[in-house]
Amino acid sequence: MATKRSIRGVIFDVDGTLIDSNDAHARAWVETLEEFDITVAYDDVRRLIGMGGDKLLPELCNIDKDSDLGKQISDRRAELFKRRYLGTVTALPGSHDLLVRLRDTGLRLAVASSAKKEELAPFLKIAGAEGLFEEKTSSDDAASSKPDPDIVAAALDRLGLDPEEVVMIGDTPYDVEAANRARIDVIAFRSGGWGDEDLAAAVAVYDGPADLLESLDESPLG
Repeated sequence: MATKRSIRGVIFDVDGTLIDSNDAHARAWVETLEEFDITVAYDDVRRLIGMGGDKLLPELCNIDKDSDLGKQISDRRAELFKRRYLGTVTALPGSHDLLVRLRDTGLRLAVASSAKKEELAPFLKIAGAEGLFEEKTSSDDAASSKPDPDIVAAALDRLGLDPEEVVMIGDTPYDVEAANRARIDVIAFRSGGWGDEDLAAAVAVYDGPADLLESLDESPLG
């Protein structure tokens, strides 16, 4: 782990990290696939939330995201999520306050999300994060989504910092793997529904934004 004095930036995941949205994403995928006569178990979908659609569809039902069927499913899922589930998503406790605190200490903040670019803005609004991030990367900015490191590497490149100067914060094993493959240490949150054993490669694990904020001085970001 880089020394605390060397940390200059923090890269955040959004879903499950700043907003409580993972269950809603899973339900939207299940309902969408049902419309296409594809039956999948909710639990099987839920364990894949945190990947982008380019990974989830092939893993779940052997459908290429770029195929005609894959594009239809992806477009319909985005439409259904926006219409039926977006209004149910709330910020995780402490999200806004944590971001403000980190920014006010001089840390540079960036987003590395597997969400599509058009989905990211409303998510950041829900989190109370508008205007707090210097850089934002989404699945549109990378050839491959988490757990591949592309999105995280894109955020790091935009910050113009070295990996040892940055910590990532996420909530899934896919965030942890993507960050580690980008040679960035990662703090993990349990707020996405994963257990400590799934997040074991993180340098520290907290319940969520409020827990990290309360423990910030003793954390890797202290």
